[in-house]
Amino acid sequence: MRLHHLEVTGFGPFADPARIDFDALSDAGLFLLSGPTGAGKSSVLDAVCFALYGDVPGDRATAKRLRSDHAGDDVVPRVVLEATLSGRRFRIDRSPAWRRPKKRGTGTTTEQARVVISERRRDPDGTEAWHPLSTRLDETGHLVTRLVGMTLPQFCQVALLPQGRFQAFLRARSEERHALLQQVFRTGRFDQVERWLRERRVELRRASDDHRSALADLASRVSEVSGEPAPDEWADEPDLLVEWARGLASATSTLAAAETTSVAASTAAEQAATDAAAAGTELAGRRADHAAAERELAGLLGAAEEHQRHVAAAAAAERALAVRPLQEVAVAARTAEDAAEREVVGLRRELAHLVGPDDDGPDDDGAEPDDQQVAEHQRVAVRALTDLARVRPLREQAAALAGDLDRLARDRDTAATRVEGLAARAAELPALLDDLAPRLARAVDAATLVPALESELAALDVRLRAARTAAELTVRLEEAEQEQRAAASARLVARERLVEIREQRLDGMAAEIASRLAVGGCCPVCGSADHPSPAAPAPGAPDEAAERAARREVDDLEAVVEAHAQQVRGLEARRTAAVVEAGGTRDELIAARDDVRARLEDAAALAADVPTLERRVAALRDDQAATADELDRTTADAARLATEVAVVTSRLDDLRSRVRDVLADDADLEALVAHHQRVDGVAGRLLTAVAELDRARGESLRAGDAAADTAREHGFGSAEEAAHAWLDTDRLAALRRRVEQHGHDLARVRARLADPALVEAAATTAPDLEALARDLHRARAEAQAARQREARLQDRAARLDGLAADVDSALSAWHPLLADLDVVARLAATVEGKHADNQLQMRLSAYVLAHRLGQVVEAANLRLSTMSDRRYSLVHTGRRGAGETRGGLSLLVRDDWTGDSRDPATLSGGETFVVSLALALGLADVITAEAGGADLDTLFVDEGFGTLDADTLEDVMDTLDTLRDGGRVVGVVSHVPELQTRIPTQLRVHRGRHGSRVSLRVG
Repeated sequence: MRLHHLEVTGFGPFADPARIDFDALSDAGLFLLSGPTGAGKSSVLDAVCFALYGDVPGDRATAKRLRSDHAGDDVVPRVVLEATLSGRRFRIDRSPAWRRPKKRGTGTTTEQARVVISERRRDPDGTEAWHPLSTRLDETGHLVTRLVGMTLPQFCQVALLPQGRFQAFLRARSEERHALLQQVFRTGRFDQVERWLRERRVELRRASDDHRSALADLASRVSEVSGEPAPDEWADEPDLLVEWARGLASATSTLAAAETTSVAASTAAEQAATDAAAAGTELAGRRADHAAAERELAGLLGAAEEHQRHVAAAAAAERALAVRPLQEVAVAARTAEDAAEREVVGLRRELAHLVGPDDDGPDDDGAEPDDQQVAEHQRVAVRALTDLARVRPLREQAAALAGDLDRLARDRDTAATRVEGLAARAAELPALLDDLAPRLARAVDAATLVPALESELAALDVRLRAARTAAELTVRLEEAEQEQRAAASARLVARERLVEIREQRLDGMAAEIASRLAVGGCCPVCGSADHPSPAAPAPGAPDEAAERAARREVDDLEAVVEAHAQQVRGLEARRTAAVVEAGGTRDELIAARDDVRARLEDAAALAADVPTLERRVAALRDDQAATADELDRTTADAARLATEVAVVTSRLDDLRSRVRDVLADDADLEALVAHHQRVDGVAGRLLTAVAELDRARGESLRAGDAAADTAREHGFGSAEEAAHAWLDTDRLAALRRRVEQHGHDLARVRARLADPALVEAAATTAPDLEALARDLHRARAEAQAARQREARLQDRAARLDGLAADVDSALSAWHPLLADLDVVARLAATVEGKHADNQLQMRLSAYVLAHRLGQVVEAANLRLSTMSDRRYSLVHTGRRGAGETRGGLSLLVRDDWTGDSRDPATLSGGETFVVSLALALGLADVITAEAGGADLDTLFVDEGFGTLDADTLEDVMDTLDTLRDGGRVVGVVSHVPELQTRIPTQLRVHRGRHGSRVSLRVG
């Protein structure tokens, strides 16, 4: 990799474009990057890293503030680098993410980071041009990393040698070196291997413990089923559990087989007891049947007299069956005759009551009417109903017209009242409209005035804010003027101090020149190489550093005074503008604003009533028009209703006259109709009932004679006697069944008493059923207990067989896991440095890094031998330092002049710089080889040269000169004056108030 051109704009301290021509610096091979502290020397290196990788090294990468604070708001931060990577010429144009003002509105917005990488290639026409390759951040990062052959941390360790960091690395503890070397050499994968082995060991141990717990649970279950404890030594020899479980299962199976024989014997005894109990129960039942039959026979013989009565009653009931129908007919005929007679009597009395002495009928004496009078009453009632039927429609029409007349009269009166109300309302509306007109006019005028008052109030608010701002700026201006006067006084004191220091230096210049004389060197004043009596500096005499410090103090105070002056001028200008904008005092503006605000509130209150008043006026006008229209309609309706009332009254009088011709006005039409209808109905029913009574009397006489003749024929004295002997069908059937049942029961009982089995049972002694039941219960209990013992043993044997199989399966699954755990545990202990086979007692990652560190030390000693005049060399040791927990990465410095090795912390400042520089160069060589021999033609060496004496500096410079072999360009970053005389080609960075700038000096 070789750098050609670098352009930086708005990046770091460089506000304006800064261009660096590395090709001009490369001609000398060695150049100096110098400048005062804080000027931006490191920012040049940051720009190179940012162009390549899009990031900056070190602690500055955490801040991510890459855009220059001195740049204008519209300046885009940008870094453009031209470099040769892997033999190809590239140009990388990058911009970091930054915030810019919005193009519309206020505030800021974020511009995202961007990149453009282009390659310079020859076109077919023979010309060279830049050809863009990518504009994606990730794609460009991968491409640059592949072309350079290093990541950003590796590049910073190889191409940018930060001495301060390697001094810390030289004096660091093993743990700190481990972290740095792991980052540089990317050996994190070995830590991942260690971590994976640890996690795998924990995982396998946890799984093994789970298997052990499961096996212990199975042993507990076997012990619970069998009642035998598990062997105590099974934890050390788990295979014992299988033999123990299988032995228990076999023993339990043997016991179950023996119990099966006992069950068979108990079952046979149970069956014998069952048969004996059944035989005793059967004999007792037969004896009970014989005794019950004897008792039943005695009962049947005692009921013989009652049986004979039942037989006689059944025979009489059968003879009465022929008489019963005729008797029933005679009884029904007499009942019908009595009912017809009672109906005739009742109807005669009802008719006599209806046609009392006030009636117009034929009987006026109140006696019951005969058949001829009944017929006459019916004719009179029918004639009256015919006359009343003609009057009913006329009375209904009259009633309807009377209702219509009442309704029309009410409507007429309502219309007249409505006309009077509408006329009064029509007279009120014009006065209401006249009252609202001036109020509406005032409200409209106020609404027109509101915008003008609001504008005036807003202007007064702006002027009042300006007046307040002017008051605040007056106070701030007084404070700024005081600070300016204080800064000017401090600057005056600093200038006087600077003049005093310069005078003291001029007075002691001879001593200062003498301090720079070297043995054998010529005096810059007289030219002599002999210095017999060089001048000595006076005690406390200032040197060049004191003068530079005083000069810097004056410059800083100049900047401070100028900053205060600019602040005063700015405050004065802002206060003047605020006073002009206010145009009056704050009290006057407040009073004016309050007055305008009061007027605005009054006008706004009036203006708020405009919509309400307009709606009220519109409503009154609509009401006025509607009232006039309704008044016209209501007046017409009142006249029409008066005419209709007169017409209906005339028709009603005519109808009432026609009704009065037939019926008196106070007569109840409905009552008369109902009375005549009842007379007509009762008379008709009475005539029908008289005819029915004559027919019923004849039928009753004929039915009574027939029933008496039939009863005598069947042996009864009268029909009533036959009716008394008669029984209904159900009672007769029940009586017949009782007679038949008595005969059947008597035959059945005699047959049972003749049964030989019952006769034999009656002659046999009664069995002891309780003793037989006790024997049966005892036999059943013994058999049940035997079967339960057999079932428990069989179940226990089956469960023990299953548990033995589970134990065997659990052990089979546990054994390979134990083997894996043993292998992983030994391997994890080995890579952690805790196993006896690891004789170095080093972790795997530490061992790999120790090997890398040994390579770095070997390469560093090649440089250190030259730079230290073959005195010092680095020694890599594997032992742990005091208080260290990690070994293998310790460093010692061997003094070949004395043969002693010592801790790097005992080195002086210059010695530390030399050793750390050699260590940095050695690490760069190793990383270069690690990256596949990446070609680095540009190299930077950072600060630290100020701690060297002249001879050591000479040796270091010789070493740096060797870095230029093969066309390599080395840039030394330092502000040491001696290097400015030793290295003529220089890139200087100048700082200023508005940002830094660069200048190129080619010697």
